[in-house]
Amino acid sequence: MAWAFDAGKVALRGLEIELVPGDIQTLNEWAVEGRLEVTALSAGALPAVAKQYALLPHGASFGEGYGPIVVSLEQLSLDELREVEIATPGPLTTATRVLKRALDDAVRTRDLPFDEILDEVISGRVRAGLLIHEGQLTYGEHGLNKLLDLGIWWRDETGLPLPLGVVVARRDLDRLQDVSAIVREGIEVGLANRDQAMAYAMEFGRGINATTADEFVSMYVNDLTLDMGARGREAIALLLGAAPDLVE
Repeated sequence: MAWAFDAGKVALRGLEIELVPGDIQTLNEWAVEGRLEVTALSAGALPAVAKQYALLPHGASFGEGYGPIVVSLEQLSLDELREVEIATPGPLTTATRVLKRALDDAVRTRDLPFDEILDEVISGRVRAGLLIHEGQLTYGEHGLNKLLDLGIWWRDETGLPLPLGVVVARRDLDRLQDVSAIVREGIEVGLANRDQAMAYAMEFGRGINATTADEFVSMYVNDLTLDMGARGREAIALLLGAAPDLVE
């Protein structure tokens, strides 16, 4: 989607677009402040911003039987995992919310920037870490063990895809329908020009190769990204403990 906007491939309907990069926890915190007019954020952060932002049906990422994973240098049982401190990517992230549902609200966590967690686990500075990025595919190369896949846990518990990231727009915008339409068009253009979109995304990568990046994107960009529909809304409602009709 970002490539489509940056490359001028989307009819903006008179709107102006400025792309603002940021890691997910920073975007969550900015959304709490109402800083950006349209933003990606964690699905788990929606309750904290619902008064200011409306959920858009386009641009969300869902894991169909895969999701954030907990890794460690050790082979720990889930009972043992409940007793150790786990590095997590921020209190508002969906990953942290689901981790606490899977293990226990009282599980000990240490918030770190998401792109530092893998190195912290490899170094042994933390015994376990919750990965939300490409480390989900490369952790084995570093001698780490996967202890828990939250996407599998969520699917087994609910039968639904795990909602991870969503796109929201501030409720005070006059042209929410136009904003929603150009977000959808940006996704459609990106999907139709996958090679160019992937090359653009690689400019912001973290040292991974093109094959790994493509595999990671394929995991989370799917039909629900184009339009989450009733199934996606049901999954978000279940994540948040809300009635499906309350997820706008």
